[in-house]
Amino acid sequence: MIKFLDLLEINKRHKEELKAAFERVLDSGWYIMGNELKTFEADFAAYCGTKHAIGVANGLDALILIIRAYKELGLFQDGDEIIVPANTYIASILAVSANNLVPVLVEPDINTYNINPALIEARITSKTKAILPVHLYGQLCDMEAINAIAQKHGLKVIEDCAQAHGAASNTKLAGNFGDAAGFSFYPGKNLGALGDAGAITTNNDKLAEALRALLNYGSEIKYKNKYKGLNSRLDELQAALLGVKLKTLDDETLTKRAIANRYLQEIKNPKVILPEVAELSAHVWHLFVIRTQNREQIQQYLTANDIQTVIHYPIPPHKQEAYKEWNNLSYPISEKIHSEALSLPLSPVLTPAEVDQVIKIVNAY
Repeated sequence: MIKFLDLLEINKRHKEELKAAFERVLDSGWYIMGNELKTFEADFAAYCGTKHAIGVANGLDALILIIRAYKELGLFQDGDEIIVPANTYIASILAVSANNLVPVLVEPDINTYNINPALIEARITSKTKAILPVHLYGQLCDMEAINAIAQKHGLKVIEDCAQAHGAASNTKLAGNFGDAAGFSFYPGKNLGALGDAGAITTNNDKLAEALRALLNYGSEIKYKNKYKGLNSRLDELQAALLGVKLKTLDDETLTKRAIANRYLQEIKNPKVILPEVAELSAHVWHLFVIRTQNREQIQQYLTANDIQTVIHYPIPPHKQEAYKEWNNLSYPISEKIHSEALSLPLSPVLTPAEVDQVIKIVNAY
């Protein structure tokens, strides 16, 4: 079976360095908010080109904390609106709801799967406070257009970079296009921890200060609590392990781009719609998502031919029970994507022979 994502093989390539990092943390006797976290935060900030990187427990917390910090700073309040793509993974929307703000859904571009900037302004109201673009599947949104809209209307831009570590445009990387950005280091991400982990990037000193307090029970000084905060700290072990893997992130991205390019050039089946790439460096291929009207059949066919695939994501947010108040709404482009999307195997450990086989079997359907 050609695995969709072989995490064991991916991490085995770093085994000795990961073991050394584990032993270093173990032997330090310091496991929360120590030197490993400081080092990783500095390294990740330098990588993204931002002034601050702030480690948190996971990607959802990263987005929740950004919005929460803006509330504490008096820029957002309950009932305000944040624009989000209608076809995102539900975490992007949960972060808004968790702060008692209102998610406002906007349809994506059917070709790139990212939020369509041309549809944003029609959804802006007097209550709109931010745009939350999601760099879905690893491809940067049209940040030039989004930032222009935000500047025109006085809105914050909060990037969801959970799938876009290292995606770049004009030498600027994901996490450095907006006012703040949330990253996930879930094990299956391009930069994956060996457990849950996340980070926030920003160039705003005041926001960073509020975030560091909020993630630590709302405390800037021990036992003195400025805010009603959370416990969302990136622990020393995950920080150390992420530091190891950050060193090879760009090399792994180049490998994934080469595989994705083969898929784009060599998959010729007319029943398959390939993803559109706006700019080569702007896509890091967290996922290679095709669309087909025969999704169930082609997935069964690929499984029968020993190729593992995954559906990202079968149910759009507005059709989830969690948001039953939206269930009668229609977002036809999002619904089409969610009903047709199928992710093919793509990872830095996929062999040329396995890539050959995927292409051959897809074309033979």
